[in-house]
Amino acid sequence: MSRLDGKVVIITGGSTGIGLATAHQALREGARVMITGRNEEKGAKALAELASDDVRFHRHDVASREDWDAVVVATVAAFGPIDGLVNNAGLSAAVNLIENESIEDWDLVLATNLTGTFHGMQTVLPSMKERGSGSIVNVSSAGGLMGIPLTSSYAASKWGVRGITRVAALELAKYKVRVNSVHPGMIYTPMSADAAHLVEGEGNYPPAAMGRVGASEEVSGAIIHLLSDEASYTTGGELAVDGGWTAGIAPLALLGPEFAGQLLP
Repeated sequence: MSRLDGKVVIITGGSTGIGLATAHQALREGARVMITGRNEEKGAKALAELASDDVRFHRHDVASREDWDAVVVATVAAFGPIDGLVNNAGLSAAVNLIENESIEDWDLVLATNLTGTFHGMQTVLPSMKERGSGSIVNVSSAGGLMGIPLTSSYAASKWGVRGITRVAALELAKYKVRVNSVHPGMIYTPMSADAAHLVEGEGNYPPAAMGRVGASEEVSGAIIHLLSDEASYTTGGELAVDGGWTAGIAPLALLGPEFAGQLLP
């Protein structure tokens, strides 16, 4: 049997990047999958790429509780009770010193990354608790394990995801519902490549001990493991998928001259 045989999984931000890679792998492992996102065109493209009768797309703003309720209803109607949730959708603001961060950027990032994760857990938990099983994987960040300058709203949201994951794991263990967080480092996706000017290949990312950026599939493998029964004794865990970035402290100069110049004397 495949690792997710027959399980029903919701993946937010599932039409691109890490979410899409997770959907691909979940389907290969036997899951029935609801991917969600705000862009219907990207959702349709993802469905065509996934090419499976066991996947659906639902338009979804994770900051909206009403949207969450609709996603859960649609998922249960299509596939049955929900076994797994991957809170993957997220965004970041433009890099800025903390005194220059706008309240608009702060509110948007926190509403999406942290409040969206909170809404997701609250909407799936009643049925998971009633059935006495379930796995929630919250996608935080390497920036939720260490401080990264110029990312105040993003850091606050991702540290918050880490904290709420631990609290939920403690509260839900008696119901056999597991809650874990995954912490990707610098991962090559269309969005990150554009925003951070990433280049794939060995030696192109010195801050990580492995010297390269990661691939979405390397993160999705960790997520699938935590969704599966292989991780039946793992809850409250924090799994870094970052090439060793958070194993030590990279010199600020390795952030690159564009950013380090704002911080170094």
